[in-house]
Amino acid sequence: MTPTAVGQATGSPFAHPALFYRDDQEYLAGTVPFVREGLAASEPVAVAAPAARLELITAALGAAAAAVHLVDITLAGRNPGRIIPTVLRAFADAWTGVRVRIVGEPIRPGRTSPAYPACVQHEALINEAFSGREVTILCPYDARSLPEDVLADAHATHPVLITGGHEWSSTTYDPDKVLARCNEPLAPPPGAAAFHYDAKALPAARDFVLAQARKRGTSEVRLQDLALVVAELTTNSVVHAGGTGTVRLWAEDEQIICQVQDFGRLADPLAGRRPADPGQIGGRGLLLVHCLSDLVRLHTDDAGTTIRTYVSRV
Repeated sequence: MTPTAVGQATGSPFAHPALFYRDDQEYLAGTVPFVREGLAASEPVAVAAPAARLELITAALGAAAAAVHLVDITLAGRNPGRIIPTVLRAFADAWTGVRVRIVGEPIRPGRTSPAYPACVQHEALINEAFSGREVTILCPYDARSLPEDVLADAHATHPVLITGGHEWSSTTYDPDKVLARCNEPLAPPPGAAAFHYDAKALPAARDFVLAQARKRGTSEVRLQDLALVVAELTTNSVVHAGGTGTVRLWAEDEQIICQVQDFGRLADPLAGRRPADPGQIGGRGLLLVHCLSDLVRLHTDDAGTTIRTYVSRV
């Protein structure tokens, strides 16, 4: 039974299986037939994977690879929060009236510990983002190299699991539980530079962040990105979250970290992770933040919302 058939058998047109592989042979055995079946059925197919995996798949497909949309996920998905709007939805939304197949591999060995919660949140949110859609997203996991807790999260975020050609339903599938666990508080480090703002102080908040980032060696190109990020986040605080907030900034390794905290609660877990409609007026702020940042972390509860963005200094 193909992953598409499994998704349909559960009563949903959307299928989201996890493929566990231990070597290149198992990787190709799980992905290439999936791609070929889609092409044979005239279904649009995309593969979003690290460059080395793209090379393996294209070599195995031969001439058929020309019909597949290929995306280097290490570049397009360095911030997991932008994978749904700019990779998955961008491809799927271009087609109507036909099932779409995507191989997506955002979780891979080498992801930093700050980035991993955002990765598993992404996998959990795929299920809501594509609910009811004629889409199959196959997510490979390197079972040889990834830690056991990461593989356990794959069981919790994917309703169908595949190993060695065998498919079964996950007994621990619970994406909501994963999202709740990853909604962890984001305490700033002692000594982080801080600025409290209201509507009148929005320009001053932006200038504060840029001055602090410039002192820490941030390039002019990244300062422009940071200016847009802080403008969007602080404006959201004023308009939607009680009118005031605090922005903090510090540096870790080669990254500038800008954190905005206010008194609003972000009720929509997909906020910023949907592509904007062409005729949409406003509502693009968090999407822009995800697109400009190298990583976005978020915590929200009844006391308020904290959004932490990471931007490389160069």
